[in-house]
Amino acid sequence: MFDTLTSRFENVFATLRGKGKLSEKDIDQALRDVRIALLEADVNVGVVRDFLARVRERALGEDVSKAITPGQQVIKIVHEELIQTLGGETEGLARKRPLVILMVGLQGSGKTTTAAKLAHSLKGQGRKPLLVAADLQRLAAVDQLETLGSRIDVPVLSDRKSKPVKLVKSARKEAEKTGRDVIIVDTAGRLQIDRELMDELASVHKAIEPDEVLLVVDAMTGQDAVNVAKGFQDQIGITGVVLSKLDGDARGGAAISVRAVTGAPVKFAGMGEGIGDLQPFHPERMASRILGMGDVLSLIEKAQESFDQKEAEEAARKMQKGEFTLDDFLKQFQTIRRMGSLKDIVAMLPGAGSLLREVDVDDKDLKRVEAIIQSMTPQERRNPKIIGGSRKRRIAAGSGTSPQEVNRLLKQHTEAQKMMKSLAGGKGLPNLGALGGGRRNKR
Repeated sequence: MFDTLTSRFENVFATLRGKGKLSEKDIDQALRDVRIALLEADVNVGVVRDFLARVRERALGEDVSKAITPGQQVIKIVHEELIQTLGGETEGLARKRPLVILMVGLQGSGKTTTAAKLAHSLKGQGRKPLLVAADLQRLAAVDQLETLGSRIDVPVLSDRKSKPVKLVKSARKEAEKTGRDVIIVDTAGRLQIDRELMDELASVHKAIEPDEVLLVVDAMTGQDAVNVAKGFQDQIGITGVVLSKLDGDARGGAAISVRAVTGAPVKFAGMGEGIGDLQPFHPERMASRILGMGDVLSLIEKAQESFDQKEAEEAARKMQKGEFTLDDFLKQFQTIRRMGSLKDIVAMLPGAGSLLREVDVDDKDLKRVEAIIQSMTPQERRNPKIIGGSRKRRIAAGSGTSPQEVNRLLKQHTEAQKMMKSLAGGKGLPNLGALGGGRRNKR
């Protein structure tokens, strides 16, 4: 979602790095470019003004004027101040048992799905969540939550004939009876903030006495998301924000503005449609991604979640021996797919912005690889040298690809085998160019 903003920052930083000494005029020009970039990204005007004032004050100080690399020092200041604008430190949920979480937000913000994602995440941490379907204005929300609860094996408390206040009052008793230590209440939303909505939320809030009130806002609505967050904070009070659809084609203004405008921390970010695509919001990591510095820690965490320990050990053993069949090749691609969108993964690498503009990173490439290998016989996967012209045509037909694409995959596999053998023999890495799955953009 930050592609355009990141590109703008990278251009500003490239100019700063190219100067051996920075004048006040140089800094002001760089900050003007930063201001335009932030406003185009739909960042709140007041937030932009305060952010630039802090950066300018520090950039004109002695630390920069006496620095050996003043450009790098200004970049460091921008990074640090952006972290503060995003919230400073990561703020998680309250540490209580039972923990009661009230999910609020407008209709269409992704509130019901986010409630299920949060339950799935907490369950993975060893907690025992109970979902409460208290959105009785939209009965489809009850059906949706029950379906999602069934998918993640989390019980859902519902009663379509009840009233929200009565239902949530019974939630604590139900949790105590069934040994549940987290209660997640999905509440009704509207198309806009109104008195009826706020009165109902206030009644539910009083009945359940939540430890956390999490507001789900759609990051793709930009500045409107910030206005919604401020409205909820002013009228009922919230303890945190969840930015949904942060992986979408949004400009980033909501993510950067919401903490500064509301005072409430962003605690989670929805990074995809999958049930596991809810991540804790780390201001430092998000600032690094926005500025094109990557997010290696999140990438490592994704890999740890996706890789099977035994499979990884077996793959390492084969690599040490220089053995790397097409079955192993397929497993590696399937593991990468479990980590999420290929473009999102690459975006976590430092300096990936320019790479993504140079190369088309497409998840369809992974699907094609999977289809080609799965169209091969077990014998062909173990010994691809037997794959001649007729076999290539059969595999291409079976996978919906072309013989040329089959050839390309076989070449990539051969290069991977060479790399593994070189590593096993301590000869260093061969040329990795042939292993890239992306296609270069034509300019």
